[in-house]
Amino acid sequence: MMQSLDIPLLRSFLAIARTGSISAAAGQVGRTQSALSMQMRRLEDITRQPLLHRTGQGMALTAAGERLLAQAERILAAHDEALDAITGRALSGALSVGCPEDYLTSFFPALLRGFAAAHPAVDIEIHCAPTVELHGLLRRRRVDLALTSVAEGATGVALLREEPLVWVAADPAPAFLSDPVLPLALSAPETLDHRAARMALDQAGRAYRLAFASASLAGLLAVARAGLAVSVVTRSAVPGDLYVLADGLPPLPRLGVTLSQASDNPSPLARAFADYVTCALTDGPRLKGVFETR
Repeated sequence: MMQSLDIPLLRSFLAIARTGSISAAAGQVGRTQSALSMQMRRLEDITRQPLLHRTGQGMALTAAGERLLAQAERILAAHDEALDAITGRALSGALSVGCPEDYLTSFFPALLRGFAAAHPAVDIEIHCAPTVELHGLLRRRRVDLALTSVAEGATGVALLREEPLVWVAADPAPAFLSDPVLPLALSAPETLDHRAARMALDQAGRAYRLAFASASLAGLLAVARAGLAVSVVTRSAVPGDLYVLADGLPPLPRLGVTLSQASDNPSPLARAFADYVTCALTDGPRLKGVFETR
């Protein structure tokens, strides 16, 4: 007799694949760790393949597990969509979303307010990380979707909007602008804002030094507030107590904001959130509270 892939087994498998941990997945699906382990043994019996193996960082998928993951996402998406259509039930469940810190600060408060008002039964988990790390989280299915940045002029990607990078400081005309070597506070070297700032200064022939480095937007803004250096952020993330420097420094490029999905077969919930974000962030009508002029 042909074996069947049970929906609860696939949901538990998907939770482990995304979290990389049986304990974290158990909390998501509302089962004990021992029950979840038994489910995975049952799933491996059905598929006659080892699907998971332990690593130093937790649980990882085998080659067979990777193949099953793509099919599980497709099956669960179709199942949930069919059930929603038949029962007319509201969206519910958990969604994992990634974004850089400046977008979390400027975009997400209004986005989350609006989506939560429309879908109060949905729980959203936010992973805040630079774009380069978010791509890894998407590949490993640790987030369902993510807002990421691309360099100005990037091709082959659908942009939601563009965000200009700007120089910021605690004073509209800081004294260190006249220094022979400009003090900078920048994020990690692989980030787009870090590379754009140094390239602009190099092309302008302006001497500079990396006085402060921080992986956190809050850290960069703290240095700028202290009057110790000039930093670079997206225009929409500039807080009201800092100034955008328009004179004395070379212009910076714009970043493209794009939305990436972890799966080619996203769940109805992931599709609904993606549609909501796309509508809110594309140029045109905007949600009240988003992109307010600073």
